[in-house]
Amino acid sequence: MAFQKKRFKRKRRVCVFCEEKQNTMNYKDVNKLRRFVSERGKILPRRITGNCAKHQRAVTIAIKQSRHVSLMPYTLD
Repeated sequence: MAFQKKRFKRKRRVCVFCEEKQNTMNYKDVNKLRRFVSERGKILPRRITGNCAKHQRAVTIAIKQSRHVSLMPYTLD
């Protein structure tokens, strides 16, 4: 018998913003934006956060704006 790979089906993540019917993203809401940043200060990808493409782009722009006005740090050392 040949070895068979077991394939695990991952639970599909649902976009938090689509679920809440929230269309606007605010760069001043630092507590919400910290959920999408790693311990090292990097923006987490869609496959980890579960965001849809539209909201992932909005989160990325909001995080960058927040960093630009010094509400969030660029790196966490």
